[in-house]
Amino acid sequence: MQKGRRKWGLIFIIPQLIGLVIFAIIPLGMSFGISFNEWDGIASEMKFVGLQNYIGQVMDSDFRKSLLNTLIYSLLFIPIDLILALALALAVQKIKGKNIYRLFYFMPVVTGSVSVGVIWTWIMNGDFGLLNTALASIGIDGPKWLTDPKMVLISIVIVSVWWNVGYNMVLLLAGLQNIPEVYYEAAQIDGANKLNSFRHITVPMLSPTLFFVLIMTIISSFQVFDQAFVMSKGGPMKASYTLVYHIYQNAFVDFKMGRACASSVILFVIILTITLIQMYGSKRWVYYEQ
Repeated sequence: MQKGRRKWGLIFIIPQLIGLVIFAIIPLGMSFGISFNEWDGIASEMKFVGLQNYIGQVMDSDFRKSLLNTLIYSLLFIPIDLILALALALAVQKIKGKNIYRLFYFMPVVTGSVSVGVIWTWIMNGDFGLLNTALASIGIDGPKWLTDPKMVLISIVIVSVWWNVGYNMVLLLAGLQNIPEVYYEAAQIDGANKLNSFRHITVPMLSPTLFFVLIMTIISSFQVFDQAFVMSKGGPMKASYTLVYHIYQNAFVDFKMGRACASSVILFVIILTITLIQMYGSKRWVYYEQ
């Protein structure tokens, strides 16, 4: 019986495994190999340069600028997105018609990133955009959202939160619904208020879901590209020039595949390091029911 289940289990995971190997593992290995070479993506032969691409990227002011922009974006996006997603999940947890609210908040997630970027570029236009028009109607002079170097990254964060918060909200709402109601009833009998119940019941019981959401949000924040590409082209003055945009620029504009792959490997190492640190730290705050 166990052998039969194991066989069917392997059969069902083979398509996913094949996709993982073809579209993830093989490209990752190829990127690592290309990163030690100088190649324009067209020539039949590569020129081995060792660590020169990595050293060049570390010394490149554009790379350092893109890394700084990505860090700033992540530090803004991650807490805002998580806090708002948790607040929305708590708000719709016990109200009637929560499936409608869940559908409403999840709709932006399934919208194409290019479509989202184009629509929000029009909304945030500093001269005739819908957002500034609305602000002007109440006497507020709106900023140049996408052409001011001080505002463009904040604008992209706003769009990213609008686009992604529904996904995290649905995950957190599912986690909240799996918390047994009897815990809250027992806490209420013992005289605990809502704040104490949230701190000592909701947060610990929801910690596995929070941990997953946190990891996925951090990974997506370091891979931000679509919004910066569609809405601002990395500008103005490279104020929204992100790390993935830098990789795109090297690979498909300058045709310096070796440098682009070196940047990709550095990004992979950064994300892997952060994920491993989180997994190690999760042992102290993530609750796993025995």
